[in-house]
Amino acid sequence: MISDFTSLLDKVRQLAELSQALRSENAALRGELATLADENTRLASRMKQAHDRVETLLRGLPAEASDEEAA
Repeated sequence: MISDFTSLLDKVRQLAELSQALRSENAALRGELATLADENTRLASRMKQAHDRVETLLRGLPAEASDEEAA
């Protein structure tokens, strides 16, 4: 009977260690997620800025010859 309690105690300890390891991993993953979300936001902003610049440049180009002939 004592060996049963010892075995149970060992399993409970293993479970506690695993639980702590998973908590640590979860915290690390949450930090990584926050970092990647920030980077994603920053990159999306840069893409919008680039899109806006290209759009501005395209508006500044002269009309094509076929557009001028139609007018």
